[in-house]
Amino acid sequence: MSVLVTESRFTDPDRAYRALIEAHRGLSDEQSAALNSSLVLILANHIGDQGVLQEALSLAKQSLEQTQSTPE
Repeated sequence: MSVLVTESRFTDPDRAYRALIEAHRGLSDEQSAALNSSLVLILANHIGDQGVLQEALSLAKQSLEQTQSTPE
């Protein structure tokens, strides 16, 4: 059984973040959403473990819920 790794595994996390942001540069909102959808499917396939994928989905939903409930 695999476990979701949540700590950064990048030697340069800032570079990885910049690459993600740069991939969206010049895209419309619709194109950006399509890029995100495609990337999620590609990475989900790379993970290839239903349990890890489900854990990641749950964590992402919790993160979204926390962000939406945090007062500004």
